[in-house]
Amino acid sequence: MANIITDETIDYVGILAKLELSREEKEAAKKDMGRMLDYIDKLNELDTAQAEPMSHIFSMNNVFREDVVTNGDDRDRILQNAPEQKEGAFKVPRTVE
Repeated sequence: MANIITDETIDYVGILAKLELSREEKEAAKKDMGRMLDYIDKLNELDTAQAEPMSHIFSMNNVFREDVVTNGDDRDRILQNAPEQKEGAFKVPRTVE
């Protein structure tokens, strides 16, 4: 294992993540983190000189739809559900003094 995770590292990560780990959980976390870092090291061995940089694995452009109003102005119908209304809006109790 090229990447050795220390107890101090686990304690620090636990503080950052607001975790309270038992001794067994800390040991398991050390092994897991070490395996993750070893895998990252293995990925760093790959030759990526010919790989094109990308932000997503799928080639896609803007997939957002046009913002088109479909329900129109139903203010009067919507306000029929209001227990109280004032000047074309729902009237609610004051929440801030």
